[in-house]
Amino acid sequence: MTSSGTAERLVATMLSRVRAFNRTSLIFPALILLLGIVTSLIETRFFSVENLLNLSRQLSPLMIISVGETFAVIGGGLDLSVAAVLALCGVYGVLTMSHLGTAAGIAVMILGGGLFGIFNGLIISWFRSSPFIVTLGALSIARGLALTATGGLPIYDLPDAYVNTIGFGSVLGIPWPPIIAVLTMIAGHVLLRYTVFGRHVVAIGSSEPAAFYSGVNVGLTRTLIYGLSGITAGIGAVVLTAWVSSAQPNAASGQELQSLAAVVLGGIALTGGVGSMLDAFWGVLMLGTLSNSLNMIGISSFVQTLATGMVIVVAAIVDGIRHKGVTP
Repeated sequence: MTSSGTAERLVATMLSRVRAFNRTSLIFPALILLLGIVTSLIETRFFSVENLLNLSRQLSPLMIISVGETFAVIGGGLDLSVAAVLALCGVYGVLTMSHLGTAAGIAVMILGGGLFGIFNGLIISWFRSSPFIVTLGALSIARGLALTATGGLPIYDLPDAYVNTIGFGSVLGIPWPPIIAVLTMIAGHVLLRYTVFGRHVVAIGSSEPAAFYSGVNVGLTRTLIYGLSGITAGIGAVVLTAWVSSAQPNAASGQELQSLAAVVLGGIALTGGVGSMLDAFWGVLMLGTLSNSLNMIGISSFVQTLATGMVIVVAAIVDGIRHKGVTP
């Protein structure tokens, strides 16, 4: 190949990356900033440090479980049980803390979430069952176990050090919940982008038969995907229980749909094989900013539900246009 041909390929590659950068790194921040500016014209406290820190705490559990949801969706599936598993892990983790200490309780949350996710993954892989049906059933199982363990009542007996450090502690003025959320998302990005496992996830989501014939252990990879989703649910439980100072069997109710909406809104293809952790980040931030804006300007929760639903539907339509095209 001539030097001019090499130069042309290099320029084309650079232009392609610039276009991708502009799409993912400029459009969403601009939209979020515009939404914030409009809100601040009505309610000047929107850009206050207090509100932004509170928003970061509120978004942290959703951002964490969206990491696991991202892997599931890019791998060609989805996980509807992630929020219920978060609640289950929080309940049993706090019960463990009262007997064995804080460290043991945190370990139970994270490892318990991973085991529950592996349970989902094994059923989906071994029996080739629909991820939608399996994780929907797992949602009820996890909620039922959490409600049974607590009698349907919250548990408020948490160690003070655990609540004060993870729930309300900070580093350089930044609360621990968003720090943990961002670190989890960075770890997910590295795992998805720079490891063999991440490449296998994308390959399975793009074409499972092609991945299988290329030597990918589809069953093992899919099991690990849901195990990872469960781990993020456990990490979310660590953050949420500390922040609200209680373990509630109905914690994070509805966030399984919000996490799915966030990854679609961010641009991750529901058909699998396409997307990045940055897409999920922008999706979570967009949903969170919208909800916070509506709250601050005094919009009722009923209208907020309507607005969020409309955003999700629009995101699904855009996803169809972007990744599959519109057919008559």
